[in-house]
Amino acid sequence: MRKRRALSDTKFAYLLLAPSLILLAALIGYPMLYNIYISVLDVPVNPRKPSVFVGLDNYISVLTDPSFYHSVITTLVFTFVVVVLSTVVGLAMACFLNRKFVGKKLVNSLIILSYVIPSVCLIFAWRYMFNNIYGIINYIVVDVLHLAKEVPLWFDQPVSAFILAALFCIWRFFPYAYLSFTAILQTIDKSLYEAADIDGATAWQKFKVVTYPALKSTMVTVVSLRIIWVFYIYAEVYLLTKQVDVIGVYLYDMAFATHDFGKAAAISLLLFVLIFACVIMVRKVVLRSEKEE
Repeated sequence: MRKRRALSDTKFAYLLLAPSLILLAALIGYPMLYNIYISVLDVPVNPRKPSVFVGLDNYISVLTDPSFYHSVITTLVFTFVVVVLSTVVGLAMACFLNRKFVGKKLVNSLIILSYVIPSVCLIFAWRYMFNNIYGIINYIVVDVLHLAKEVPLWFDQPVSAFILAALFCIWRFFPYAYLSFTAILQTIDKSLYEAADIDGATAWQKFKVVTYPALKSTMVTVVSLRIIWVFYIYAEVYLLTKQVDVIGVYLYDMAFATHDFGKAAAISLLLFVLIFACVIMVRKVVLRSEKEE
């Protein structure tokens, strides 16, 4: 009777999950399988013309394209800078503001403001601030502080464009880490910190022994998700500057500028393998450190 009841409960649970599973299959499974399908085809722009099977030619073309490797290296550096600094800033602010003070709700609202405002609004605000003619940053740098004789072309130079795009993404995304870490910090028993104070522990020792172990699992999730999101970043970089050739911009140009859909599909599959390997590596490093402890 118990086995029958358990079996019936399992069937009922799958029945309740069926609509969600069907929706996931339709929204994720079908596009993924179709992407694999067109990655081995030469897809014409005209939908009335038939596609031509080319096998692995699209993959070979991608792997022999120097622009692809340049975009991958740029994306890896960009992702590393943004993920590390946004996580560190979010963690530092969460630890610093993990106490009661007047105006805490207002401070929290100001911190998450950059995360909840639509990206397009923030992007054009930054473009106006760094505008070559009437931007407030150039006005301060040239006219007020006299730090430069000529107006800096912030988004027209590869190095300055990369730095500003990275700073924008750090400012845009660090509230996610801040909110995640704040939620965990509020669950830590305050008596642990009191015991650490009695033992004469320093602030770093309290963080290392009490805070970090509680945050480690959340940090893995935050870093993993942020790697995935930043690695495929497109709108924030593309609308800010054309000088930072991240893989999202390269993929967009391949698909919609040159209309080489088969090659774009092959790029997306190669990137899936690369980002999957990066996430697995991050998780293994963190879990290995937990076992060693």
